Amino acid sequence: MATKVFMEALSPTMEEGRIAKWNKKEGDVVKSGESLAEVETDKAIMELVARGDGVLRKILVGEGESKPVGSLVGVIAAADENIDALVAAAGGQQAAAPAASEPAKSAPTAPPPAPQPAAPQPAAAQPAAAQPAARSPQPAAAGPVRSSPLARRMAREKGVELSGIAGSGPNGRIIRRDVEGAMASGSQQPAARSLPSREGDFQDVALTQIRKTIAKRLSESIGPIPTFYLTSEFDLSRVTEMRGAMAEMGDEFKVSVNDIILKATATALSQHPEVNAHWLGDKIRYHNRVHLGMAVATNDGLIVPVVFDADQKTMREISAEAKSLAKKARERKLQPAEYTGSTFSVSNLGMFGIDQFTAIINPPEVGILAIGAAEDKVEVVNGEFVVKKKLRVTMSCDHRAVDGAVGAEFLRTLRRMIENPLMLVF
Repeated sequence: MATKVFMEALSPTMEEGRIAKWNKKEGDVVKSGESLAEVETDKAIMELVARGDGVLRKILVGEGESKPVGSLVGVIAAADENIDALVAAAGGQQAAAPAASEPAKSAPTAPPPAPQPAAPQPAAAQPAAAQPAARSPQPAAAGPVRSSPLARRMAREKGVELSGIAGSGPNGRIIRRDVEGAMASGSQQPAARSLPSREGDFQDVALTQIRKTIAKRLSESIGPIPTFYLTSEFDLSRVTEMRGAMAEMGDEFKVSVNDIILKATATALSQHPEVNAHWLGDKIRYHNRVHLGMAVATNDGLIVPVVFDADQKTMREISAEAKSLAKKARERKLQPAEYTGSTFSVSNLGMFGIDQFTAIINPPEVGILAIGAAEDKVEVVNGEFVVKKKLRVTMSCDHRAVDGAVGAEFLRTLRRMIENPLMLVF
């Protein structure tokens, strides 16, 4: 029996996926669990794996094409099995018979994906010790490039074109050391970020999955949510002093202003559960745990990884986790569990020199903080002019769940934490 290859839900919020690359071509023998294709979801690049053994008889969706979750994208079957009915039902062309030299293994029919999201399949690691040492690199062959999952991931992260690399793995397969060697030799340089052409009057660029999701989520937020905004200015004098003192203790104690803001926000949320909430239409869910979303800008759009139980973590733990999550977000390595489940979010554009802005609430959350740039301001203190470093913070509130006084009380607590940061140490 043939095994149907479906577009699986590789993230909890995924509704459609785009085939970024087929790792197998029609006629290739595949085994259950092998990577068939790389799929761009709404958050990351994930691997679509085979759910049965046999031959990849038909690819129904080309690279660069998007299909809804549950769509048939390919067929795995025995080499001599007739799959014309399956292909015709999917709107494809008649399947070509594979070469006679290919084995004819029969595979069971896989059921369609369950309604709940399927668990993502991590890319297989390839230890360097397991690579053959004496094999000479083979010239790159025409057609699809044979490469290991780790080599593909490295090439994607570094912007390296695999087609220009000779493989030293079995049958000329490109492996990790080949990518590393190409980078070290200078024969491959990281690719520049793709920009629209300047030729002609205009250039249409297809939306990425992450950009589609951003557009949908923001249209769900700004229209139906009655939002109001509260802006406050915090004194960072003591934050600056504390950061300097911690830095003198060694690099392992260094934290950023954003790390301190995240810790302060999480602590304040634990004291104001009416802000640490979700609007669910017919009810409001007040969370007893603080899962703090932190907006990260990537080349493909905005993504919000989550620091779970942030109020229970030390400043140094939050700092380390925030750096790790931001790095993984920019490399599109986040797993679904790392960017779902936030109870409140923080967006910081201060590093871009933005003094103040308003952020859009990420539903079903009922609030979000927008952090601007710290700047020196002159104040009169005891009849004298004093320069102090100030920070503007704007809170967007869903008025269905958060009243003005509730939001103001939360910001007052946050101000106390920021202006007396030693409170965050205990």
